[in-house]
Amino acid sequence: MDALEFLAQHEADNLEQLKELLRIPSVSAQSEHAADTRRCAGWVADHLRGIGLAAEVCETGGHPAVIAEYQGPAGAPTVLVYGHYDVQPVDPVELWKSTPFDPIESDGYLLARGVTDDKGQFFAHVKGVEACLRTAGAIPCSLKFLIEGEEESGSAHLNAFIEANRERLAADVVVISDGCQYGPDMPAINFGLRGLAFVEVRLTGPDRDLHSGSYGGAVANPVNMLARMIGQLHFADGRIRVPGFYDQVYTATAWEREQFARLPFDAKAYRRSTGAPALWGEPGFTPLERTWIRPTLDVNGITGGYQGEGGKTIIPAWASAKITMRLVPDMTPEDTAAKLEAYLRQICPPSVRLEVIHHGGAPAVQVPVDGPWLEAAARALETGFGRRPFFTKEGGSIPVVGTFKSVLGIDTLLIGFGQQTDNPHSPNERMLIRDFHRGCRTAVALFHELAGVRR
Repeated sequence: MDALEFLAQHEADNLEQLKELLRIPSVSAQSEHAADTRRCAGWVADHLRGIGLAAEVCETGGHPAVIAEYQGPAGAPTVLVYGHYDVQPVDPVELWKSTPFDPIESDGYLLARGVTDDKGQFFAHVKGVEACLRTAGAIPCSLKFLIEGEEESGSAHLNAFIEANRERLAADVVVISDGCQYGPDMPAINFGLRGLAFVEVRLTGPDRDLHSGSYGGAVANPVNMLARMIGQLHFADGRIRVPGFYDQVYTATAWEREQFARLPFDAKAYRRSTGAPALWGEPGFTPLERTWIRPTLDVNGITGGYQGEGGKTIIPAWASAKITMRLVPDMTPEDTAAKLEAYLRQICPPSVRLEVIHHGGAPAVQVPVDGPWLEAAARALETGFGRRPFFTKEGGSIPVVGTFKSVLGIDTLLIGFGQQTDNPHSPNERMLIRDFHRGCRTAVALFHELAGVRR
């Protein structure tokens, strides 16, 4: 019996084990679940030991992480699989069709908090490892797991943990399954993530709120001034006005844009899914390209003045805005935030005082598309899902991918088994049971395909 046959015969067992993992309420952001979160780390480590790996629960200064290792043949590459066992809070619980930590099967789905984000996805790799060991007695590559317990609460201790364990975590490539296929039955490999820069802008005027009848027209209103400044951040067509903003912007290759053009994409359906009356954005780019390969600047929130019931006629003392910028390769959070601050100081009226607070960020990630790793992963997905995958990018950010690159010096393969409609972070989180099993099959094929890549 080979590993794929083993998986086919043990689908029910694997599903029941996943349900056992999902019953542990490992909500890392809530202190009342601290003991549950630690118990979940122990469950993961015990299960990894049970299938034949050396596994350890490791202290991080916060919720523990799990490291597991398997030594493959000499000269074979080392693959590091990253995932997280912690989950989001379940509120509002009244919107769930079932008890969030009591998994149920419904219409081909498994419903439970954490099933797609990320327990079901990383567990598929665990079951792939088990299938290889139970049938062949070996895995064709060296393998390491890093399963953390703080991803859903900010991964506050992860970077320091990776730095402190850089030799133990050394590998040739990282695999992360904590995302989505492009669509139903449309497996995908994500070869790029946008980065992020985050700043907070604060304007102060008078030393207290002033009566608008007595002072209006003579003292600048910080809310008005902030609105004027925000209005100068973009041109009318959507391009960003910050001087030098596009100087280091990566230009997508013809191959990349060809891959995006191959994707089935319905702009009208996309617009309808947002509820917006029309799409908007930088000219010369499709909606997918605007969200994947172009940088952005967005005001995430504005605060200032009176916003309670009824009216209050004042000149507010202050106003603030939170601004994030999505970055593409060759941009850095520090340089981009500095350019924004310089421009804000240039356009800030002298009648208010400006403070810009830098909250950091993460650089964009680009996986080399001309190397062997991407093609090996594509063959594995074709084995697991029965069709050639699409190649996509993602507009969001996964900071740990940048950490793996900067600290360990290795690239990451982003292979999601879930769907955009799986409700991660929302009530009724779910995962197609079929997708879980296909993920297990992909994992088996992936370890064999990556084993054939020589360093």
